[in-house]
Amino acid sequence: MATDTTAPPARRTTDDDLAAGLDALETPVAAPRGSAWRGAWRAIWPVLAALGALLVVWQVAYLLELKPPYALPSPADTWQTLLGTIQDGSAWRAVSLSVQRAAVGFSMSVVVGVAIGIALAASPLLRRAFGPIITGLQSLPSVAWVPAAIIWFQLTDATMYAVILLGAVPSIVNGLLAGTDQVPPLYLRVGQVLGATGWTRIRFVLLPAALPGFLGGLKQGWAFAWRSLMAAELIVQTGLGTGLGQILDLGRVTSDMSLVIASIGLIFLVGIVIELVVFAPLERHVLHSRGLTGQASTR
Repeated sequence: MATDTTAPPARRTTDDDLAAGLDALETPVAAPRGSAWRGAWRAIWPVLAALGALLVVWQVAYLLELKPPYALPSPADTWQTLLGTIQDGSAWRAVSLSVQRAAVGFSMSVVVGVAIGIALAASPLLRRAFGPIITGLQSLPSVAWVPAAIIWFQLTDATMYAVILLGAVPSIVNGLLAGTDQVPPLYLRVGQVLGATGWTRIRFVLLPAALPGFLGGLKQGWAFAWRSLMAAELIVQTGLGTGLGQILDLGRVTSDMSLVIASIGLIFLVGIVIELVVFAPLERHVLHSRGLTGQASTR
């Protein structure tokens, strides 16, 4: 008796099947328990390994006496200096003052940068006229503005804020312009069809669509603001408080290399904390709101 090997006819896909398939695509896949910790560990352990390797190289260089001990202290000596600044409160006071200055200066930079960026994005003529100037200002080292700011504002905190503004605003403006350049033209046409013109078009169409690209400009603007502040604090002694840059300069004046390295470490640590606490959650929120959570989680 012959065996019937004919395949059964394929079932036609119905509208209900198609709808169920689309619903399944939109349903988020639950991450297995413990995957968040494993993902965090995968992200952290290479950094810890790299830092450990640097400490080993540092210790070996110290033992080989490549530099005199006053110029190259051991990791243990530097750690003791750092602990001393933490115990006497000077590290916390310096960090809090510098972060406060940077936050105020960066906030002012965002307001000014967004206003200039919107003006340039809305007017092609203004962008052709001032775009190259903004880019040139972005490439100018922030420390170059310190002497001019001292002459303008004397030895006051206004000098530091001026240096932060001049250092951070160009990056924010260019970030906003880069974000607007990446907006799909379809969005603008749809907004025009719906009657969005003038400020309404900018507020409800252009800026929201440019936000992912603009976020990169904000991160770069913060980096420029933080570096500009450190350059200003290295030079300006206002008598209104000692920031991290001024502690760094104190280590230079007193030839205390342990204090210099500890100050550099604190400056580096603040940058990492701001990234993890402020910009990384903001980036995840923006990507999640645009359905890009999967891409963000794999970074």
